[in-house]
Amino acid sequence: MPPLRSLLFVPGDRPDRMAKALASEADALILDLEDAVAPAAKPFAREVCAAFLAEAERGRMIFFVRINPLDSGLAEADLAAILPARPDGIMLPKSESAASVAALARMLDGHGASPETAILPIVTETPAAVFGCGTYADSGARLVAMTWGAEDLPAAMGSTARTGDGAYTPVLETVRALALLGAHAAGVAAIETVYPAIDDPEGLAAYAARGRRDGFTGMLAIHPAQVPIINAAFSPSPAEIARAQAIVALFGRNPDKGALAFEGRMVDAPHLKAARALLARADGG
Repeated sequence: MPPLRSLLFVPGDRPDRMAKALASEADALILDLEDAVAPAAKPFAREVCAAFLAEAERGRMIFFVRINPLDSGLAEADLAAILPARPDGIMLPKSESAASVAALARMLDGHGASPETAILPIVTETPAAVFGCGTYADSGARLVAMTWGAEDLPAAMGSTARTGDGAYTPVLETVRALALLGAHAAGVAAIETVYPAIDDPEGLAAYAARGRRDGFTGMLAIHPAQVPIINAAFSPSPAEIARAQAIVALFGRNPDKGALAFEGRMVDAPHLKAARALLARADGG
């Protein structure tokens, strides 16, 4: 699957918003059958999502569908409705561990889904799920990314997500770090959660930059206007690409050296690995 910088949520019962989302520069759309859709509207939303997927041109965007939780009694109906239309992947809410991914994978197999149908779990939405963040390494080839959320867990705990100045509470900072580390331990893309203030582009840019600095590789979006800012934050700059190329070239000229001087500082194997990873992202691989 190509790099996922921006993943844009779209309510599953709003075909008008789906059409607008297609015009965005998002790397992926997430058609939402869960939180964005009222219970009575879910059958209609399944029909809308299936019709959209059946007609959407493939190639530029990746199409995920966020189904309802596995224990909701709705997930089977979600999958039965949308899998014939061949979504690229399924976003799994309320995932508690690798066992949740395995359960969804069995359901996909049971519905005859393509082996290429990916799974993207949200891994921090219950207290128990937080302790499962480190279990995803053996989830199988369907697992392509992991993300987290800052709203469901505080709701489950009767707490708040943010302090008075808008920063995450220490508990949420810990949860964010565990989700990030869990994704890297599993060797999949680490996707930062949404920035809920739609009319705050400066705040979004700062939040996305922090996410990339910390090791996230992409971010969820809730409005098309957020997408260009997120894409910019998670795309290597020309200066970063040039520096990475120079590091790779330096080691190429000195294959027998484990550490070298570069721009007045020492670089060694971790720097070379990071440079190669950055160039791979820049190339879209």
